[in-house]
Amino acid sequence: MDPATLIGFVVSLVALLIFMVMEGADPTSLLFLPAIILVIVATFGAAMSSQTMDDLKKLPAWFKMAVMPAKVPPATEQIQTLVSLAERARKEGLLALEAQVKAIEDPFLKRGLQMGIDGTDPEELRAVLESEISAKKAEDKVAAKFMNAMGGYAPTIGIVGCIVGLMNVMGNLSNPESLGPMIAAAFVATLWGVMAANFWFLPMGAKILRVSELQAAQMELLVEGITEIQAGTSPRAVRLKLTSLIPPSEVAKEAA
Repeated sequence: MDPATLIGFVVSLVALLIFMVMEGADPTSLLFLPAIILVIVATFGAAMSSQTMDDLKKLPAWFKMAVMPAKVPPATEQIQTLVSLAERARKEGLLALEAQVKAIEDPFLKRGLQMGIDGTDPEELRAVLESEISAKKAEDKVAAKFMNAMGGYAPTIGIVGCIVGLMNVMGNLSNPESLGPMIAAAFVATLWGVMAANFWFLPMGAKILRVSELQAAQMELLVEGITEIQAGTSPRAVRLKLTSLIPPSEVAKEAA
């Protein structure tokens, strides 16, 4: 799991537990299995019903993107790769990159360079790569929308659990001594709904969008590098242009 995601989850939960202890509540009251099952399972089911079957096949990848470390190599590392390619292309021509391209692991960079080597028109090359970036952004938005949908359904489903619990309370009014615990248990479902939405599902949706932004920015950086290499731009100019496209904090970090 991504350390930042894990820390965020833990900090939120610890804050809630500390609040409950300071208020004199019993933190173990959260461990009410019926409420947990209702909120988590029903929320997941409701969100699934808003997707297509093809979308549901991508769920493992969506959750992985939401909680695992982002696969985004440092921009300075990518710039160095592009500059070294530009140096060789400048000296030996684009065809000299054929063997070097085969060793590149990034599929987007490999496809772009191969298109350039094959003599694809520069405008067409840029259009194809930018279309691929747009398609990725659109797909990632679907993943984030799924998580946000879960964040929207969870509190309402928690209220449904609370209503069911209160119905049970009303059916046991002849037993006053049991009403207190039953009412408390009813409200646990609402707590789980609000907590799951704001501690987990909505942050997971935001995380997916952030990772998508980082990956798209890197892909856009690669597009600029590929087109400059194809144009025969000098390595120094390639480095200066690409460096101007990344946040100053990353440049300063590399310099340090």
